[in-house]
Amino acid sequence: MKVVILAGGLGTRIAEESVVKPKPLVEIGGKPIIWHIMKLYSKYGLNDFIICCGYKGYLIKEYFTNYSLHTTDITVDVTTNKIKVHKKNTEPWKITLIDTGQDTQTGDRIKKIENFIDEDFCLTYGDGLSSVNIKKLINFHKKNKKLATVTAVKPAGRFGAIELQNNLVSKFLEKPSGDGGWINGGFFVLNKKIFEFISNPPCVWEREPLEKLAKKKQLSAYKYDGFWYPMDTIRDRNYLEDLWNSKKAPWKSWDE
Repeated sequence: MKVVILAGGLGTRIAEESVVKPKPLVEIGGKPIIWHIMKLYSKYGLNDFIICCGYKGYLIKEYFTNYSLHTTDITVDVTTNKIKVHKKNTEPWKITLIDTGQDTQTGDRIKKIENFIDEDFCLTYGDGLSSVNIKKLINFHKKNKKLATVTAVKPAGRFGAIELQNNLVSKFLEKPSGDGGWINGGFFVLNKKIFEFISNPPCVWEREPLEKLAKKKQLSAYKYDGFWYPMDTIRDRNYLEDLWNSKKAPWKSWDE
């Protein structure tokens, strides 16, 4: 099963980083966030990726073009221009990188990779981390026999909260849950027939296509109340970085 990653947005809310690189290349623990996402899927045996590039997509192409070189021990003979590889330590990934346009909407990006899809596939965003069990998610999708499955999550609150009793603080919650509502957390599993629900450009995946699927009762929700966190701002990046550096990253379920 292939994994499609939407990696073409401008990332305006994290402009401190995205001014020089696309958001999926913003690093957590010295590795781009897209690498962390791919490692999660790879843990469950999904190693065939399609990355929908857009804003500064050439940098994503350059990163993966040189990925093997950066993760191996080599000897470079500059007189003969030959490279000898001593130790190979790379993942078994096959990565297809498609230029889907800088200002393209999410639905249109998905439509542009239709010719690369011949069966059910996974889809997610290139800026969100989770500890969701991909195998259970796929099994849920197959069991429900719907055209689309979305992982529904309950995001943590952005600010700390306090509980008061008679003007005294009775409890302090650093990052409580949000308002209790389920939201789109990405990590979709989709039937190839979903392309029929994507209209002419501009088409936002999260609006018309998903709304059509829902009206036809072809969109199931895999409820997941474990770790899920989007990287929208520098504050988010720093939070994820702190989790990684303290060896408390809930999304890291793979072996080194």
